[in-house]
Amino acid sequence: MMLAELRTLLAVVEKADATRTEYLEAIQTANCLGKRSGKTRTLTFRHLADLYALDPSLLVFRALRFFWQRDVDGQPLLAALCAYTRDPIFRATARFVLGLEEGATVAREAMEEFIDAQEPGRFSKSTLESTARNINSSWTQSGNLAGRTRKVRAHAVATPGAASLALLLGYVSGLRGESLFKSDYTQMLDCSFEKTIELAEAASRRGWISLKRVGQVVEVLFPNLITAQEMEWLREPN
Repeated sequence: MMLAELRTLLAVVEKADATRTEYLEAIQTANCLGKRSGKTRTLTFRHLADLYALDPSLLVFRALRFFWQRDVDGQPLLAALCAYTRDPIFRATARFVLGLEEGATVAREAMEEFIDAQEPGRFSKSTLESTARNINSSWTQSGNLAGRTRKVRAHAVATPGAASLALLLGYVSGLRGESLFKSDYTQMLDCSFEKTIELAEAASRRGWISLKRVGQVVEVLFPNLITAQEMEWLREPN
């Protein structure tokens, strides 16, 4: 998930509307991440761009930046939610990790077996090992796992910003009403339906999102995040 690198990069490139080129220059030319060689800097930029887009024209990154400084405590889950939408391997392992009971051990070998079962034979043994190690590390950075050598299932720290991003991702996926609070994205928050409602209400009071709830009817809107053009796309059939 490269959380440390993302934090440094977004602290150096402070403008919310900074272009992808500006992020590249910060990493490649200014070497803000302290990489030893030009090749390593290029690879680092490529990995971060794959995970987070680093492009304000894309809603998922624009939303990440919107919440990033407004909800510092939520940064681990904000990064994880963004990476989840863009990395298919990380996304595939969610049902394995999130389905475990709190305190359950997650061995690297078990993660290897799960990843290999998705597409048998796709990865060599060494690639499978490094991928499983990186995936376990990412879930640890998000707070859904804990521990350095021995990984165990933990509960992530859900915040208003993280809940808002999870709801936004569900919204652009086509979910509405209460279904927004029961999506694959909100599952990453590790909290109940009612707790997610509470977090969304807190975000609404801060003006980050718009939440209206009357009995069992819930409406969530994102006027600060979704552009008029994007809303038109969302209204189009299919």
